[in-house]
Amino acid sequence: MRRRTLLSLASATAVGGALTACGSAVTGEDPDSGDGAASGTVRVGHLPSALFSPLYVADSMGYFEEEGITIELTPLKSGQDGIPMLSNDQLDVMVAGFSAGMFNALDQGLAFKVVGSMGISPGDPENSPTALEVRQELIDDGTITSVADLEGRTIGVAGGPGATGGYLLAAMLEEGGLTLADVEISNLATPDQEPAITNGSIDAATPSAPFSTAMEEAGVATPIAVPVEGTTGTGVIFSEKFLGAELAQPFFTALTRGAQELAEDGVQTDEVYQILADTLGQEIDVLKASPMYTYLPDLAPQPDQLEAMQEA
Repeated sequence: MRRRTLLSLASATAVGGALTACGSAVTGEDPDSGDGAASGTVRVGHLPSALFSPLYVADSMGYFEEEGITIELTPLKSGQDGIPMLSNDQLDVMVAGFSAGMFNALDQGLAFKVVGSMGISPGDPENSPTALEVRQELIDDGTITSVADLEGRTIGVAGGPGATGGYLLAAMLEEGGLTLADVEISNLATPDQEPAITNGSIDAATPSAPFSTAMEEAGVATPIAVPVEGTTGTGVIFSEKFLGAELAQPFFTALTRGAQELAEDGVQTDEVYQILADTLGQEIDVLKASPMYTYLPDLAPQPDQLEAMQEA
């Protein structure tokens, strides 16, 4: 039953990543607009992060506006917070990380669909936005020299083992022959991980950039592993009602245009960095010093990754 539910997640996309959008309209759209595009407001839940750069770039560059869409952004603390909002018609779209809670919600009958991917790990040990950072003193005294040495150690993970961070940690532990059951997981928000590393309450953590970069520059941690190339745990989720709405395809088209503005090597233009700085309230220099995820130009969903997360 779970496998059938999971496979239905990717069924909202057609060949080439184009979303199949048909069915009833949503409130606020104007089918008689002069340029033929639906017009109206799309309510988007998001976790404010450079991880979801295509959304912010598409909005700032006017791609949604060109499709006759006004974006209403709603900040969320976690992807799990947005699931009931999608199911209760409080949100049309969410860009966020996947979690065990999301799969449980599907099993319980809540209606929503994964229609696209977001950030994908580049797999570059020298330039990865997410890394398994180990407390520096454990590196310096030789206590930890490889992933295998983390057995029995405490690792900080935003959202705990059932969240995207837990999935990414499991992928990194695998190279040392370990599983999540071989370590102690401490559920720590990403901004709280550096203080915990510094005071010794955890031995390692899985922060994303720019927090991973900040740890390294402060000299409190060293990366020992990164997710393999192609790993992803985040995506684009539509409410069931919005999936069949006239605005669905124009929204996804604009979002993919935002992704196509992002450089494949993660080094962005000054315009993109300025958009992210203005949107996220971060300094441009910090963003430029921080590795970024890569994005598929069509934001195609990754069903194999979803299934792996569900089975983890």
